[in-house]
Amino acid sequence: MDLHQKITELKKQKNAVILAHYYQVPEIQEVADYVGDSLGLSQKAAETDAEIIVFAGVHFMAETAKILNPNKKVLLPDLMAGCSLADSCPADVFRKLVEAHPGYTVITYVNCSAEVKALSDIICTSSNAEKIVNSVPKDVPIIFAPDKNLGKYIQKKTRRKMLLWDGACIVHEAFSIDKLLKLYKENPGSKIIAHPESESHILETATYVGSTAGMIDYVKKHPSEKFIVATEAGILHKMQQQVPQAVLIPAPAEEDNTCACSECAFMKMNTLQKLYDCLLNESPQIEVSEEIRKKAILPIERMLELSK
Repeated sequence: MDLHQKITELKKQKNAVILAHYYQVPEIQEVADYVGDSLGLSQKAAETDAEIIVFAGVHFMAETAKILNPNKKVLLPDLMAGCSLADSCPADVFRKLVEAHPGYTVITYVNCSAEVKALSDIICTSSNAEKIVNSVPKDVPIIFAPDKNLGKYIQKKTRRKMLLWDGACIVHEAFSIDKLLKLYKENPGSKIIAHPESESHILETATYVGSTAGMIDYVKKHPSEKFIVATEAGILHKMQQQVPQAVLIPAPAEEDNTCACSECAFMKMNTLQKLYDCLLNESPQIEVSEEIRKKAILPIERMLELSK
């Protein structure tokens, strides 16, 4: 049997489910039970009755699954698969900001550590951030962390003044505006679609701004058009599968790399071999202390309730 078949057999034997983010390599997406964005993955993690959850994503995503499923084994193919955005918001420093602003509602983007979630009132994703912010009474001040670009975008959409943490995703800040405009000019009639973690000058060029799932839905509604896609290039696999007739072009990054696009090195640390090994050995496991878990699950559950 090849690795794909071996993983499929192991899933059945062990009552396991594989959840994968859109930014994973195609061969992992193909073997996954569910491929989605952060909101969809959180919802699937909350619903699953599998005994083992293999999270093909990055560390904070697997932590979220463990917070929601304390009695299940949650596995991550590579423990070093982290997140530049989560790393930009250390819990001890963030705690000081929260303590210095009593009376503020703390909304944190799901791309953060369990410890930061435990300091929060509500979690959000790029799919529901606008809805979450609008759920807070207008006279209540808001701290929004850790992504300043998403925060600025939501501020503009909601007209809410928020105290923004100065964090960012290196993948979404890697796009070159000069190269993007040149590419757009070379592809007349194309539409730029972008993730709200991108910088404001990138978002201003876009016909559509939204989450990874939102971007796929938008392309589905315009199946015969040409799109320049400003997010991590892994999304193109599922997008092309679902809309085969669309022409999809990854937005160019400042630095030249293997695909001239923007890729997350952390997401790409997971491989099919590592996925098989972790399921076979049921390791490495994700652990979250009960003290942190009890605090962190409350803002996650608030998000899931508001997202129904």
